[in-house]
Amino acid sequence: MTGLSFGAFTFHADRRRLLRDGGEVHLTRKAFDLLALLIERAPAVVSKPEIHARVWPDTFVSDATLVSLVKELRRALDDSQGTSIRTVFGVGYAFEGLPQADVSPARAQGTTRWLVAGERRFPLRNGINSIGRDPESTVWLDMAGISRRHARIIVEDDSATLEDLGSKNGTRVADRLVEGRVVLRDADRIELGPEELVFHASASGMPTVTQSRRGRGARSSRDR
Repeated sequence: MTGLSFGAFTFHADRRRLLRDGGEVHLTRKAFDLLALLIERAPAVVSKPEIHARVWPDTFVSDATLVSLVKELRRALDDSQGTSIRTVFGVGYAFEGLPQADVSPARAQGTTRWLVAGERRFPLRNGINSIGRDPESTVWLDMAGISRRHARIIVEDDSATLEDLGSKNGTRVADRLVEGRVVLRDADRIELGPEELVFHASASGMPTVTQSRRGRGARSSRDR
């Protein structure tokens, strides 16, 4: 399965591997867990309490332990300047080393990708495309049953992959529960809680009529 690439590194969450130019980068188990969490939530800031709850769920550790773990990650990533792992003093940390969405729809090898939800169309961009109730999401779905950070689609090279982000109601592709990363193909049906989306990929581009993210058909959770 294709990993998530950033710079000289490739991250495989399912295989618990971090590679640099194809070679293995050693990380302790907790350091890998922290990196996986930061990448999962990128580019959002992950608070210290959330990090403690995910990395040390049943153990109390001091902030000094977390600082040491971040230092280990920065050494492994050659990130002495803190450009990949950003410290937000008094709050937590954010991973900013991933390729972020371009200003134009993704056209990897001439292919445009987008999602359709009812009458709405959401163009997908190169890099990370977040899906959820968070208004900052690339695909904003403001309805009951959708988590704030429900899932994400990563477009890179010649592929698009879908990941569930620990949502309450899960994510399915073709009626199969998403576990890990799933490669998407044209016309795949994606279920996120009560909402169904259709993934499209076409060399001829997306249809010219595109609804706004908050356009007709977007039902607020307050209306349910």
